[in-house]
Amino acid sequence: MRHLYLRAAPPTPGHLLVAVAALIVAACAPDREMTPVREIAITIDDTTLPDGPLFDGEKRTRMLIDALANAGVDEAMFFVTTGNVEQAGPAGDARIRAYAEAGHALANHSHSHLWLHEQDADDYIADLDRAIARLARFDNVQPYFRFPYLDEGREVAKRDRLRAALAERGLRNGYVTVGTWDWFLVSLVSEAQSQGIDVSMDALRDLYVDIFVTSAEYYDELARQALGRSPRHVLLLHENDLAALFIDDAVAALRRAGFRVIRATDAFDDPIAADEPDTLYLGQGRVAALAHVAGVADEDLRSPTENADYLRARFDAEVARLPDPGHVAHLHE
Repeated sequence: MRHLYLRAAPPTPGHLLVAVAALIVAACAPDREMTPVREIAITIDDTTLPDGPLFDGEKRTRMLIDALANAGVDEAMFFVTTGNVEQAGPAGDARIRAYAEAGHALANHSHSHLWLHEQDADDYIADLDRAIARLARFDNVQPYFRFPYLDEGREVAKRDRLRAALAERGLRNGYVTVGTWDWFLVSLVSEAQSQGIDVSMDALRDLYVDIFVTSAEYYDELARQALGRSPRHVLLLHENDLAALFIDDAVAALRRAGFRVIRATDAFDDPIAADEPDTLYLGQGRVAALAHVAGVADEDLRSPTENADYLRARFDAEVARLPDPGHVAHLHE
């Protein structure tokens, strides 16, 4: 899922980045234990995705359930794109049930994963209703809807129409406070694989973990500046191969940085859940939207890790490895 940004220019981080860098240096010191004073929940979009560059969908589901259990995550929230489930056939239903049976919550991420700004509101709501009906066959479905692409509308009338439609259906906005471009890292792995370029899996893990911690620190600092406190954060990632491989490492790093991992349903009880920002700067998540309303400069509303050029440069420098002569890359190993 690609995020919607109202400004297309690459970010130019300001004073927030200085504060975040200092926090990361202190928080990520080897073997340093910190008392958790901040809270964050794990939410996973686009469930169920098809086969990826490393694993088929069914194997990925098994790995992700095991990784979350190993990480001690009692409840993540899987935002289900029901069209993906239908395309997978009976295996798709089985994967959704496996997540629910493992104790994880399910929620609505639409049927067709549409951009709201490109759709007629009535058609978009009909797609939402189709997902509601499709999800009714599963257990542990919670009353949350996450807008695909985090696109809540680029016009006030459409934004408010969808807010009213959710309320009429008893659904709450499954907003995000901490975004990551994990989907872009997967695309870089696929690209490397297609070009016969080997990948250092250890370096890939380290990069994946780093963008999680950096983004969490960045948006927490942004919240403290704009709101005067650290809210219960909601972390966005996707049901992809890198989550299956590295989510337990990312969770461990978040804990070392002083975040306590909580249940997603508890995170959405934070007061910011009821504070719907009066802005159209909504595609960057709830904290960024509230900070925008509070007057924080636009260039400080997005973590520098959420940028294609930044991630590609780090991937090329740290992760990609030219294969030995005659060697064919084996990213599955």
